[in-house]
Amino acid sequence: MIEVIAPNLKRRLSGVTATVVRLVPVQARSIGIVTTGPGLPPGLPHIPLAACFTLGRARVRVWHARRNTEMVLGLLLKAVFRRRLKLLFTSAAQRKHKGFTRWLIRRMDRVVATSARAAAFLEVPHQVVMHGVDCATFHPAAKPALRQLLGLDPDALLVGCFGRVRAQKGVDLLVEAALALATHHPRLQVIFTGRVTEDQRAFHVGLVAKIAAAGLSDRIRFLGELPWEMVVQHYQALDLFAAPARWEGFGLTPLEAMACGVPVMATRVGAFESLIPPECGTLIDTSAEALTAALDRWLDDPAALAEAGAKARAHVLAHHRIEDEAAALVQIYREMLA
Repeated sequence: MIEVIAPNLKRRLSGVTATVVRLVPVQARSIGIVTTGPGLPPGLPHIPLAACFTLGRARVRVWHARRNTEMVLGLLLKAVFRRRLKLLFTSAAQRKHKGFTRWLIRRMDRVVATSARAAAFLEVPHQVVMHGVDCATFHPAAKPALRQLLGLDPDALLVGCFGRVRAQKGVDLLVEAALALATHHPRLQVIFTGRVTEDQRAFHVGLVAKIAAAGLSDRIRFLGELPWEMVVQHYQALDLFAAPARWEGFGLTPLEAMACGVPVMATRVGAFESLIPPECGTLIDTSAEALTAALDRWLDDPAALAEAGAKARAHVLAHHRIEDEAAALVQIYREMLA
């Protein structure tokens, strides 16, 4: 029985796609939800996109859009093809919406924001439901054995930054900080994981060349796009996670690191200020200088890293479980269906 449809109208992996992939299986335990659209892995409850145009009219269903294109399709299905849909939109953007987006949002039956900051840019009634993390998947692990398995130095003070390699993510800021501190902290090593898209190829090549010129290619490394299971293992192997983004929608990577018992150093963008309390990490301004100073303090105190990591895990368990996010959204679905 299909009660909710979660469309994904983007073929390439993105943060929105990742949200659908991780959330729908949890929601499916308590409501009839399916995905539709390209770019989704096998195993998810799914219907072909074409089937949305011929859904029976015997019951009302929720169409949960997360992109403009998905709002447009929901309106088309409802107004032109006369499908019985209630339209829900989740907004993560932390900027003033363009006119067309505002027009679309006004036509939704319900609106959810992923953070208080995103909610501040909405001009319609809304509810805040923050993202959560699968704490059974993201959990602490024994670092020495894991690092040996992954080919990482067991004695390093290991800092990670995960996600697409691009200027928006502040990857260059972390490279600058690592170059500045490498001599003073001989145990420091930094790893980056994530895809390099063609438009960011020159950016990536320039960073690799700068690292090589400093003779630090063995200590500051880009590992490329890894299988999901290996990404989780690399989180678990870290001593510190860095999220030096210049701007961000929500930004889930700090929560994933914290769930693995890793403290976080992040810029004051996206929802980071709402996610990272002082006992779990450090919030900084978006600059190489601020990042260098914060990283230097953490590297001087490995015991503090371990203590903050334990508190980070406890914080995620208390406030950011994916089960809680799923339950809040299912409650909204049920209210809309009623």
